[in-house]
Amino acid sequence: MKLLPFLLGLLAVVVVAVQAKLEEKFHWKQLMFDWPSEKAEKDAIASGDYVVENNLPLGVEKWNNKLFITVPRWKSGVAATLNYVELDTKEKTPKLRPYPSWENNKIPSDKCEDEKGCPLKDNSTIISTFRINADKCDRLWVLDTGLADILGEGKQVTPNAIAIFDLKTDKLVRRFTIPKTQLKEDSFLANIIVDSERSECSDAYAYIPDLGAYGVIVYSFRDNHSYRVKHNFFHFDPLFGDFNVGGVNFQWTDGVFGMAIGPRKADHTKDVYFHALASTKEFMVSNKVLQNETHVTSPAAYFDFKYVGDRGMNGQSTAEVYDLQTDVIFYTQVNKDAIACWNTKKPYQADNQGLIDSDSHTLVFPNDMKIDPEGNLWVLSDKMPTYLYQKLDPAAVNYRILTGNNRDLIKGTPCDK
Repeated sequence: MKLLPFLLGLLAVVVVAVQAKLEEKFHWKQLMFDWPSEKAEKDAIASGDYVVENNLPLGVEKWNNKLFITVPRWKSGVAATLNYVELDTKEKTPKLRPYPSWENNKIPSDKCEDEKGCPLKDNSTIISTFRINADKCDRLWVLDTGLADILGEGKQVTPNAIAIFDLKTDKLVRRFTIPKTQLKEDSFLANIIVDSERSECSDAYAYIPDLGAYGVIVYSFRDNHSYRVKHNFFHFDPLFGDFNVGGVNFQWTDGVFGMAIGPRKADHTKDVYFHALASTKEFMVSNKVLQNETHVTSPAAYFDFKYVGDRGMNGQSTAEVYDLQTDVIFYTQVNKDAIACWNTKKPYQADNQGLIDSDSHTLVFPNDMKIDPEGNLWVLSDKMPTYLYQKLDPAAVNYRILTGNNRDLIKGTPCDK
């Protein structure tokens, strides 16, 4: 009989572990879109404007009842690059709705010979976006690379730009073109992190990591001005450029990519955490350092950037987010098909890194993640290495959105206080 309490206790532990796993909210074998009509879809397929297998979801963001999903124009035939689904839908495989409209997701038909890209007739048009960020002021910040058919002809349709939308009206607030002088030959902008406070919306800043040319572009909303920051910590680690994901082996040299903004301190400063994709190391710098153009672009700022710690072997990560409720940074582990965590109140060392979930079926290449004000973590996994280097199986589920509550997810891990 003494064995019964032990077995019941063990069962309880197993139940807690299962409950703490990320739950699948949506999944797709191939992306489907909410076309204006059946004819419009057929015409798009016939013209090559919609090649079903070329549409891969990459970025995710949640605002109120909308879950935004980006589809970069890696290849030709991407139907719409900025989309959303309604979270109250009963469908497990919902159709994507272009945001703010179909018209604003079309590539301009007018030809332009200017290498810098063509001017848009409508500044609300988004050519190709990887990641987006909704700020505390109900604005959606979209980093538009302006690139189409990246893996093919690589057309620079428009210059790199930041497009900001008012989520309450779905209207464009501003479009800012990143100056050509702040970009390098190998520049690749695939992420944007917004530093804002609801009480100070006009003082918002955006931090844009340049993973290809190892820099960060800082943009001030108030000044409508940007500048480029460079630092050794933005570079990749040559010892950690080898990846094995979903049976695909490849090598990347991606530099600074993941970024997360910590809480506001008593002196009104925030720590900005960051890491290169091809690396296992974490770094940080004060937002006030980044926001001081004169200082941060001078040699004097070098030692303001701090080394935080190392995630350990196979700790390469695409994205990270800070959770205000728990003081925890959640981050992806692409080589481990996993989501992990670190409590910022503890030293950044191996035994303080917690494993939230690991699944070689549902978490193959967790590409992006966000946490909403209610404490829910949203993760997008998409088998991107298979898409880039091999071919996805159209009969298998390839893309997933998973979610879980912050406190449930960290329960029983070193991240739980």
